[in-house]
Amino acid sequence: MTDSPANPDTRDEGREVLTWSTFGDAVRDLATTIARDGFRPGVVLGIARGGLPLAAGLAYALDVKETATINVEFYTGVDSRLPEPVVLAPSVDLTELAGRDVLVVDDVADTGRTLGVVVGLCADAGVRARSVVVYRKPTTTREPDWAWRETDRWIDFPWSAQGPVPEVTSA
Repeated sequence: MTDSPANPDTRDEGREVLTWSTFGDAVRDLATTIARDGFRPGVVLGIARGGLPLAAGLAYALDVKETATINVEFYTGVDSRLPEPVVLAPSVDLTELAGRDVLVVDDVADTGRTLGVVVGLCADAGVRARSVVVYRKPTTTREPDWAWRETDRWIDFPWSAQGPVPEVTSA
């Protein structure tokens, strides 16, 4: 995990708030740490949906041209999740990445189960995977290789804090 001060965007005791500006700092800090550690992935694999913004930012910051996504559903709301993470279509064919160095990217390692499923699928396909998240929670059972910050709070990410746009009907 990178060394960083307490999150200045924390709104209250119950939630950690990440702004777009602070997210930019997180991307740069994580990319610098990954590069300093000597890991140069050939592919950035973003876990949809929450991992996609970080995956895009890291792909640019690490100058990685090849990106892929894997769709995993687990969380259904605040502290509400499915019994197990479920891989949804469409998804990358991981056998095409066999023998490659791949950076697996997600927004948070909370229980660690989503990250564990994806890293496990990568290993089964012969992919050399390392993982990164914006936030690591102390409850995770799967430690990411890199995390920007640790928190035990629910996180409001800038891409999901406002929820879906309400359906608009035309007149």
